[in-house]
This record gives sequence, structure tokens and C-alpha cells, in this order.
Amino acid sequence: MDQAATDKNTRQRLMQTILDLGGRAFNPEAADASQAQAQRDFDDFIQSTKTFGLIAALNILLRPGHAPPWLRPKLMGALALIPLRADGVRATLEFVFAVHPSSTVQVSEAAVPQKKGANITHEALAMASNLVSSPPASVTPEAWYPAISPQLLRLLDGGEGQELMKVASYIIGFGILGRKVSGAPGTAGWKCLAEPMLNTIRPPAKGHGNGASYDNDDIIDLSKEKVLVNNDFLATALRRLHALIISHPNPGLSKRLLCPLLLPLWTLSSWPNPQGPLNEQICAPATELLRIYLKLAASYHTLSMLVRNLDYVGGQDKQTPEWVFKETSQYSLQIIETRHLMGDSNGECYRASLQELDRRIPTLLELITSTFSDADISTVFSELLQKWLESSRSVKAGDIIIKQESNEQDPMVQLAETKILQAMMERFPENLASQPKHILSLASQVLVSSGDTPEDDEATAVALSLLNMAITAPGFQKSKVDPQVLKSIEASLEKLSKSPNPEVSQTATNLNLLLKYRDEIDSLANDSNTTTTAPTDRQIEDRKTYNLAISYIAQADSPPPVRSEGLNLISNLISSHSPILDIPGILVLMSSLMRDSEDYINLRVIKIFTILASNHPKSVTKELLDHYVDAKETEPVDSRLRFGEALLQVVERLGETFTGEVAQQVGDALLAVASRRGHRPKTERRQAKEARLREMKNREAEKQWDGPVPTLFEDDDENDEDMSAEEKARNEILAKIVEGWESKRGTEDVRVRASALSVLASAIETNVAGLGPTLVSTAVDLCVSILQIEKEMEKGILRRAAVLLVMSFVRTLDRAKQQRKRLGFGLTAQEVIARTMGYVAATDDDGLVRQHASDLIESLENWNMAGLVGQEQDEGQFGGGGGGLTRLAGLDVDPVRSVDVSRGGSGSGGGLRPRIEEIE
Repeated sequence: MDQAATDKNTRQRLMQTILDLGGRAFNPEAADASQAQAQRDFDDFIQSTKTFGLIAALNILLRPGHAPPWLRPKLMGALALIPLRADGVRATLEFVFAVHPSSTVQVSEAAVPQKKGANITHEALAMASNLVSSPPASVTPEAWYPAISPQLLRLLDGGEGQELMKVASYIIGFGILGRKVSGAPGTAGWKCLAEPMLNTIRPPAKGHGNGASYDNDDIIDLSKEKVLVNNDFLATALRRLHALIISHPNPGLSKRLLCPLLLPLWTLSSWPNPQGPLNEQICAPATELLRIYLKLAASYHTLSMLVRNLDYVGGQDKQTPEWVFKETSQYSLQIIETRHLMGDSNGECYRASLQELDRRIPTLLELITSTFSDADISTVFSELLQKWLESSRSVKAGDIIIKQESNEQDPMVQLAETKILQAMMERFPENLASQPKHILSLASQVLVSSGDTPEDDEATAVALSLLNMAITAPGFQKSKVDPQVLKSIEASLEKLSKSPNPEVSQTATNLNLLLKYRDEIDSLANDSNTTTTAPTDRQIEDRKTYNLAISYIAQADSPPPVRSEGLNLISNLISSHSPILDIPGILVLMSSLMRDSEDYINLRVIKIFTILASNHPKSVTKELLDHYVDAKETEPVDSRLRFGEALLQVVERLGETFTGEVAQQVGDALLAVASRRGHRPKTERRQAKEARLREMKNREAEKQWDGPVPTLFEDDDENDEDMSAEEKARNEILAKIVEGWESKRGTEDVRVRASALSVLASAIETNVAGLGPTLVSTAVDLCVSILQIEKEMEKGILRRAAVLLVMSFVRTLDRAKQQRKRLGFGLTAQEVIARTMGYVAATDDDGLVRQHASDLIESLENWNMAGLVGQEQDEGQFGGGGGGLTRLAGLDVDPVRSVDVSRGGSGSGGGLRPRIEEIE
């Protein structure tokens, strides 16, 4: 206790010193001559004070009544500049995580001081991100981001722990680079956080990126290679980029960061035989980043870029690269500057060799297999084949090429494309045949342009191979082919069947017969009583998209951006009402994802449930109720609460359509969960088993210690500077409450019961008529019973939910009355409810329960007062509106007649003037 008192006195002296120095420096009544020096003293003291202690002191002083009003802006300004310190970012993060109300949620965390670690919640993370990523008004972005970026990148390295690495990636990805004002290219945030990583992996054409190493000697030795980026800087940039990409689900930012690095990442991922640190630190991260980008930006444009740059080794211009990647003898990699000397003006010594091209082709095909869809593969194949055919036709024309035009393609690129075409035809025949329209159209163009002597044409052999691939593919139907294309192919095959070349003629004859009788062969192979309908183009594309999305989601090693993209694909298919969707399968998949602890997955899944509920309300609500009720007792509490949140949003999404069988099933299930009579035998057996194991371990420990087992952190709890007697008592109460939430003796968990009442209250406000009078009356009776019987301290959240449900019912009835809707039932047993609420408001141990009960009593009084006001039934009065004050019970007041008399009419009382009576 002495140490705690000493630390408290130290903090008090610090706050008093700040107040004294601030008073002399900024007091409006102080002399101007002495304020300049006093302000310097104040600034010097603030700068010399330790960061974490200063944050705590300033936060206390900024509370109402602790500092003069004229000093508060200065203290707020000093607090806003804390992140600019060398350790300011981490101190700010730790302070927010320690004091945020949502940071303590577990039993151990409720009773253990925050210096042993805080629970980083999404709310606390969002607040910390706003404090760090947004510069105050007194600091420009050009001064703010250069000061905090080294601290964030240091945390991103992971040396301070995985949790802080995720926090740093969230702040960088969402708080800074995720916003247009600070994350667009050219802004201060982009220059300080994105460019150092990007320019290290791909140095710009003029000037060099951050982290590059240079020769500082005035004399340049031309015999030595100039190192632009050494191995350590390159590995650091890749590690930071990898951590930033995989730590948060932001597909848009991932594509923006990885798009400029497509070619360098390709070179590093296809590096020949990387060993040891070279593979672990450089090649493996580069490969994973490349896969992520290809999955997010899977298109034939991206694949064409890789094919055209299969021989890329570095530089902004691969024809004359100003830098290249080079491996050293120590299994490390460097970026070196090329020397364009005599005889090397085109940088030919840095170009990939033919053997290197052959080695890179299998790597590219493996990437294609794992990341691209069949449609993308077929499209890029058609594009490459079209280019190859055009080049081969131009060469065969017999023209003498005097000089290569500047716009002609690089011969190395042509060779690479030819090799890729051959490899794709050998490895992906089924994938290429998935787009028969493109294949047949291309083959038709080739055969038509072959001329009168096509038998010697190399392109003709390729066209015949394509025809064979398309015609023999499963699911091919002649009736689906364009008649003009089919007619052209048949005429070309008829001509080729008469060719003197026996191989060409035999192949053309066989293909012509197969094309002619293909539909008849399929009809004979199938049962004569069954008919098959070929899928439409949309169904084919949707099926490929669906399979791609499932692969993105289901793969265990999918990083967050890829999983997020998969969920987006599923959501788009649902929104477009795709006919290929397997609704039961999607529901099972989404339910399995709800067990994930990642917030971005849960929120996306809940959104998908709400979209599905519009067209499949019964299936969606049944799936959610099965997991929420958890009759088999297999779901953890957190997972059940997430299903409850999904059910809540589905009910709100259904709105007026929440009625009938769906509403009845939901209401019955929620009442069963919220009831105090629920019993869970498996949970009871599990709890008994855990209690026996704990008792056994305690007995064994007591034998080892020869007495009671000491508490390891007992002294720390007593001596902690933030643990006063009041705070200790409060933490003990919180620990008991949180411990009591868990079900005991097989009863339902209190948190789940409170959740069920909250969902039911929302259902009542959404469509009380859909639930019906029986369900609503039972729910109100249940809430009254909970308030009367379950008075335990840990049941406070349950009693809060009970009062709010009754309040929701009263509010719904009042809204229906205002809208003149007839529900067929109303609020009964008002006296019992009012009496119960009055007792609760006076005696309950929970402050929020008392407040809610008082509010409900006031609502009931207003409801009763509104019942005294009669409603004018004559539709002719005031234009048929029938609204407004008409008559009050106990008073002879008729404002309608008063208006008639004032206008000179006789009124309903034969011209009598209105009379006002005073009563006590």
C-alpha cells in the first residue's frame, strides 16, 4: 500500500505542477511580460515528462472541474501532440486499450489490473485508430505522418507482439491508407507509409526508394556493381507489406498496393531454386502476395501482363532495365543498378535466357491453375492465339522485312507466348474447351483465311486441334453453335478432307463426321425417356463464380482480403438472384463461418443472411434458430450470441412480412430460450466434470505446497497504483456478475436469455400483429415473472431486457394508435405491470433496471392519460381528418362547436355559445 500511495502522490504532484506552470503561462490575468518565459517553461516540462504518465495526468485534468476553462484548450493541445513523440503512438494505444469501457469483458480481466494486458475490442481499436491516424488542427499532415509512420512501421514488423502488429496494420490500412484524404497517391500518408515499401521492392525510374543503400564514396568504381537495395531492406519491405495485406480485409487497398509490384513479385516468386533465408524472407512472401493479387484481380489482362513479361528481370522498362534483381553467394538478394556500357546498350546481359523461360513456364501454369477461372484462361488463350496467327500469316505472306518497325513485338515475347500457348493446350484442354464459342469462332477464322492450300499451313493444324478439343468436350451441343460459324467450319472441313496430305485429310474427315452426328450420338447415349437441357451462358458464368467464391472462403490458408472477396462474390450472386445458388449449402457454409472470431467475417455473413431472408425467410430463420437454440448443446455462447444478432437483423429486414409461420416459429423459440425453466443436461454434465477436475488439481496442488496454493498476482493487485479500495470492490462485484452469467446446474446462460428477450422486443416493434396476441401476452407475463423472481445480482442484464421488452410493447401500441391501426388486442393487466415496475424502480440493485422501470412507469401514465382523450368519429369534421383534441372526460368542452360558433354557425347545440367549467 505504501508503493501505491507513493505512486498516487507522484501523479498528484505531476498534475499540480502542470496546473501551476499552466496558470503562470496562460492565465489571462497574469502579466504579459512574464508569460513568454512561463510558456517556455510549460512546454519544456511537458516535453521532459514521461509519455504514459503525461497521458494519464492530462486525461484527468481534462475532466470537468479539474482545470480552469482557459487552460483546458492548452492541455487538450498537448494531449493531441502525444503521438508525435518517439514512443507516443504505442503509449496512446496502450492507454486507450487500458481505459476503454469495452476492454474488460472476461472474468480474469475484470479483476486483474490492466498492466497485465487489456482485451483489444473493435470499439477500442476504432477509437485508437482515429486518435493516431487523424492529425489535429494545429499540425499539418506533412508534419504528422512523417512523425508517426516510423512508429507504426516498427509495430508492423511484429517485434512488439502479434496483437500490436494487427493494430498497426488496422491503423495503416483503414485509418490512413484507406481514406482518400491521406491514402491517395501523392498525399502525405501515402508517401510516408506506402511509398517506402513500394519503392524498395520496385525502385522508381528517377531517384530511389526509401531504405536503399548507396555508395558514399566520391570515386565510383565502375568494376563494382552499385547496390540500390540490399537484402535486409528488401526483406523488411516484403515482410511489412505481407503483414499489412494479410492482417485486415481490405481488397481495394490490397489491389492498390500490389498492382505496381506485379512484375517484381513475379520475378521473385519464380526465382530459381531459392534456399534458406532467401526463400523464407523474400521468395515465399513474394509468392503469397502475388497469389493474393491474382485472386483479387483475376482477369485476362493481368494474365496477359505476366505472359508478355515472362522474361522480366527488373526495371521500369524491361528492354533497357535500369536495375535488376541479383542473387549473392550468401543466399541473399539485392537490387543492383545496371551499367549500360559499350556493347551492352540494350542490357542484353540482364535479359532472361531461353532456359530461364522454359523454367518459368511451369511456375506460371501453376499460378494459373490455383488463381484463375476457366473463363479467364480460355479468354487469354484466345487472345494469345489470335496474335500468334496474325504474326504467322504476316510472315508467310512472303514479304521481305527490311527493317523491324518500332511498334513490332519483341521476339523474346513472341517466343514466350508461343511456348505458353503450347503448354496451355497440353495442360488445360478441359479449361480451354469451357468456352466453345470462342474456340469455334477462332478456328473458323483460321480455316477461312488459309486460302487454297491450307494443308501446308501450320495454323491449320492448330485450328484442327482446337476443333477436336471443342467438339469432343463434354456438354458440347451442335444446336448451340452459331449457324454461320457452323456452316463455315463444315465447308472448310469438307475442303480439307480432299487434301493430298493424308494426316490433314483424315483428321478433317473424322471431325466433319463427328460434328455432323454429335447430337445423335449424345441422344443415343442418354436414356430415350430423359431430356437434358444445356445450361445457359449466365448459369455457366455464375457456376464458375460460385465455385471460385467457395474456394476463396473454404481454403484454410486464405488471407483476409481473399476471404472477403469470396464473401463479396457470394453476396453479388445472391443480390442478382442467380439460379445456380444452392441455398441450403450456402446456409450451412455461412453458419460454419459464424463460429469465426473475426469481426469482418461475422458482419459479412450476417449481411448475407439478411439478403437471403428476403426470398427465403423460412429457410434462413430455421437455420438461425437451430444454431441459436442449440438443442444439441454444441455451440459456444459467443457463437450463439452472433446467431442472435443475425436473427435480429433478419427480423428487422422482413418488416411487415414477418408474420405467419415464420413469426410463430421465431416467437416460440425465443420464448423457450428466454424462459427460466430451460434445462441443458450436456452442459450440466460438462460443468460437473470440469468442477471435479478443478477440485482434483487443487488437491494435488495443496499436497505439493503442503497447504493452500498461493496467488501469484495477489501482491501486484494490492500494490497496483490504479487499484483503490473502491475499484477493488467494484472489480470483485464485476467478477461475481460475469462468473454468474454462465449457466449453473445446466440452466440456460443468462447472456443468451437476455439476447432472446432483446430479439423478441425487436420483433414486437417490427410487426406485433404478426406475432399475435398469445405470443405477446406470454412474453409480457414472462418479463413480469423475471422481474418478480430472478433478483440475483448476475441477472441484472436479464431484468434490463425484460423491462425494455414491455416498454417496446407499450411503444408499439402507442404507435399503432397514432397510425389508427387495429391490432385486435391491447395492453392488459396494467395494474399488475405498474405495481411490479414501481417495486422494481424502488428496490432493484441494478441502476439501469431502476431507470428503465421508472421510464416505463412514466410511459404507462402517458398511455393512460391518452386513453382519456376521445376520438372524433365524424369523418366530415375538419376535412374528414378526425384528429386533434375533441372531448375530455369530466369537462364539457367541444372545440369543434366553438369553431362553428365563432364562424357564425349554429353549431351542433342549436347556436349556444361555448361554456367553460372549472372543476377541482
